[in-house]
Amino acid sequence: MQASPEHPPTESRRGTSRKGMPVKAFLLFWFLLIILGALATYLYSNHLKQEMLNEMQTHTNQQIQALKTDYEKQLTALTKEVNGLEGKVQSFNELLTFTKDNANNKTDNSNKLYTQLNEVKQQLNTLQKKMDLLK
Repeated sequence: MQASPEHPPTESRRGTSRKGMPVKAFLLFWFLLIILGALATYLYSNHLKQEMLNEMQTHTNQQIQALKTDYEKQLTALTKEVNGLEGKVQSFNELLTFTKDNANNKTDNSNKLYTQLNEVKQQLNTLQKKMDLLK
């Protein structure tokens, strides 16, 4: 009879130790699973962030290139326009000089040409300022 009372305490200890070990293993498994899930989430979010930054950089570079091309076109057009106006100013200067040399006391057409020359100079200065702003 003594064997039977000793037997249940051994079984109860074994049962406790058997249940204790799987509970610890189960908790450890879940703890590792949670840590691995958090780590995977962190790494994936960093990966997505890096992809988004790369896409934004590519898009920004494309926009900058488009703006640069547009700026160069505008600068070229303004340069041509300024060169054309400089030619007109030069021809007006020559005409004004010729008119002043040939003017007599009765007629004074130089004032009209001088006014036109001043208008052309003002336009040239305006275009020059616009070109400087674009630079």
